[in-house]
Amino acid sequence: MTQRRSVLQAITIAPLMMAPSFAIAARKEAPKFIISDLELVHVHINKRGNWTIPRLKTSNGLSGLGDASQSTNDADCIQFLKQYTGMLRGRSIFDIEWFRRATAPIRSQNGGNFGRTPSGVAASAIEHCMWDLQGKALGLPCHELFGGRIQERIRVYANINRSTEDRTPAGFAANAKRAIDAGFDAIKLAPYDDMPRKVTDRDQLEHFKQLGIDCAQAVRDVIGPSRDVLVDVHSHFDLQDGLDLARRFEPLKLYWLEEVCPPEPVDNLAAINKAVKMQTAGGEQIHGVKGFYPYIKAEAVDIVMPDVKVTGGMLELKKIAALADGAGLMCSPHGPASPIGNAAAAHVMATVPNFEIFEFSYGEVPWRSELVDPPERVEKSSLILPDRPGLGYTINEKVAAKYAV
Repeated sequence: MTQRRSVLQAITIAPLMMAPSFAIAARKEAPKFIISDLELVHVHINKRGNWTIPRLKTSNGLSGLGDASQSTNDADCIQFLKQYTGMLRGRSIFDIEWFRRATAPIRSQNGGNFGRTPSGVAASAIEHCMWDLQGKALGLPCHELFGGRIQERIRVYANINRSTEDRTPAGFAANAKRAIDAGFDAIKLAPYDDMPRKVTDRDQLEHFKQLGIDCAQAVRDVIGPSRDVLVDVHSHFDLQDGLDLARRFEPLKLYWLEEVCPPEPVDNLAAINKAVKMQTAGGEQIHGVKGFYPYIKAEAVDIVMPDVKVTGGMLELKKIAALADGAGLMCSPHGPASPIGNAAAAHVMATVPNFEIFEFSYGEVPWRSELVDPPERVEKSSLILPDRPGLGYTINEKVAAKYAV
């Protein structure tokens, strides 16, 4: 156990010791790329939330994009984006570690380091912008800044949950069919989202439990046995009911079962992970390496799911993936995001050996791909990263203006 702890601790600092070949050139160019201002792209999506995309600008005319969506409070998040920009004004686009340390007390005082908070999501988004700016300044895609691409395919699953209005088995099945017809080979649903929290009546609990299973069964029936079904429980059950639920899901041969119960106490998830036959996944609300360390150490899941908008940004995502790799776990980022958020996570995942699969919010708006230039591409259940500098995208101003909040 001591040896394993030492390995895990060493892995957490390994990314800090990386020395990219462009470091000397970056130092020479740094004075030319000074952060000057912030613009916001804010577009309406649906009742589950809008997309908030900061655009950080430099004094010599570059701009970098990030994703600050799904922060729980757009207005508060925008205020933090402005505050952080004020802190960075006059500083270099390469001052990412300075920025991370400078914002840590603010994040701690405004929601802490667990959960989706406006202060944390805003900090992550500004960090995305800085990496996008660095790539553009150096003429390199972001994946080159993170060690170079080793994953040629970024496999994605269609999360149909946000676009499924009919929350019945038939409704989920119909939306799953549309996603399969669009070329996806893996489907995720969260069939317990309409279940009240802390249900105590056993008959009511059984009703919701079976309804979720029926929804997943309907999806399995429509997509067939050769494609993958993923189920997100969103922490609706306790340990005993979670164990029962997992056992009853076994005939569906799930790709994974996600967050059956809350991440704290972590021993409950670990007990479920040990008992079930299918893979388990989770961690979307956890911030940073320090948050993921006890989660991974406890063997809470087989697959960790850091969200690049929540966990601290692209560098923190890389560190968490390395931590998971040292423990023999796979990494599959959580990502109900705009094309910018998906690109930020995908550039990092292209560089890690333990990448598994990636989330894609399917069907929320028909113009999703057109919000960015070049248009976002998903082919044969794979996200195709543009090989342009930075994250590879600019905003399509006409689309952004048409759907502006």
